[in-house]
Amino acid sequence: MTKTQKFRHLGALALVAATGFAFPALADEAATPKIDTGDTAWMLTSTALVLLMTVPGLALFYAGMVRKKNVLATMMQSFSITALVTVLWMVVGYSLAFGEGGAYYGDFSRFFLSGMGWDKPFTLGTGDGAVAFTIPEVVFMMFQMTFAIITPALICGAFADRMKFSAMLWFISLWSILIYSPVAHAVWHPNGVFFGLGALDFAGGTVVHINAGIAGLVAALVLGKRRGFGTENFSPYNLVLAVIGASLLWVGWFGFNAGSAAAAGGRAGMAMAVTQIATGAAALAWMFAEWATRGKPSVLGVISGAVAGLVAITPASGFVMPGGSLIIGIVAGVVCFWASTSLKRALGYDDSLDVFGVHCVGGIVGALLTGVFAVGALSATEATPDGLQGLLEGNPGQFLIQVYAVVATLLFSGIGSFILLKIVDLIVGLRVSDEAERDGLDLSLHGESIQ
Repeated sequence: MTKTQKFRHLGALALVAATGFAFPALADEAATPKIDTGDTAWMLTSTALVLLMTVPGLALFYAGMVRKKNVLATMMQSFSITALVTVLWMVVGYSLAFGEGGAYYGDFSRFFLSGMGWDKPFTLGTGDGAVAFTIPEVVFMMFQMTFAIITPALICGAFADRMKFSAMLWFISLWSILIYSPVAHAVWHPNGVFFGLGALDFAGGTVVHINAGIAGLVAALVLGKRRGFGTENFSPYNLVLAVIGASLLWVGWFGFNAGSAAAAGGRAGMAMAVTQIATGAAALAWMFAEWATRGKPSVLGVISGAVAGLVAITPASGFVMPGGSLIIGIVAGVVCFWASTSLKRALGYDDSLDVFGVHCVGGIVGALLTGVFAVGALSATEATPDGLQGLLEGNPGQFLIQVYAVVATLLFSGIGSFILLKIVDLIVGLRVSDEAERDGLDLSLHGESIQ
């Protein structure tokens, strides 16, 4: 095998890593696959589980953590984004993310889902780097749609209580098309720049969590602090709702991570196992860190720790063994607790629901530690028997690639989000009036309230 061929094989494995599609063979090295009904059934189930993460999971999680006067508006954000991104993904988002295109974005070959296959397997990419799948393209498209839905919905937690609903719709629409789809293409398509470098992201550490987390921080900074921040009582309205939401996220995340294996096989089983282990470890780590520093373990703390663990294991879930996942969970729980408390206080920004501290910081932890704990056996193929190895298996270069992907995502999403927010501010204005914020967004924006 020539050096160029080997690089392309590694690139194909990187896509397998990124979207988690461990089972497909390279198109030019295997017979044309047939639709596997078992794999397709698992992917349909996983798609439903990931959708469950946004509605009702994220909607309840976020709604339970805001004040009573903003509960309905917060739930409205998650629900309306689910509808909005569904249409945008169908019209152009999927095509820009998974059309052939170039290194940074796709094309319009699937505009309005034209040419979408439903009765036969499909191949992503062309030439030596192409990957053939045993599920129909329409199932692949739907699974990816649920990722495209939850990613911008996560951002809303950072600017909770103060953005106009019209501004939110404008911003999310532009962000989904101009930020999310290009990042997804760069990481998860054979032609993508990060894919070509071999960056590992099994289920969305960079594409989903770092991408949304840094956008959330930028949005919080551009909008400014909430009225009364630091002086008024901002206690959560109903932690029972938040616990139910976090629990739904935990369950739905198995579709997110184990579903990203795209097959009902051993790699999906390992992804499910390490997801559970890392989540439990992170919840305990956050809980004990809070207990040691504040004297009491809180309900809000333990569910936040669980989400931090889910975030951190996402990029690593198809590459690490249980031991590595345990360490990733512990590190994520402690570091995200620090970022959401000490770092947040030191820098003075008002990220309402800790989107940056949990999702961006947790995503960074997971992406970097993937480069440390990746086990080659989990991604090995006949073409590359050693698989994609991390630092502990003697491949320090993988860690450096992870650093590059993290920094590039932070810069692209951070700068791009800032520009889009400024554009939306010029079009409709970003922030509600002081009176509307004081009365609450439920009444001022939607004319409704919780009695």
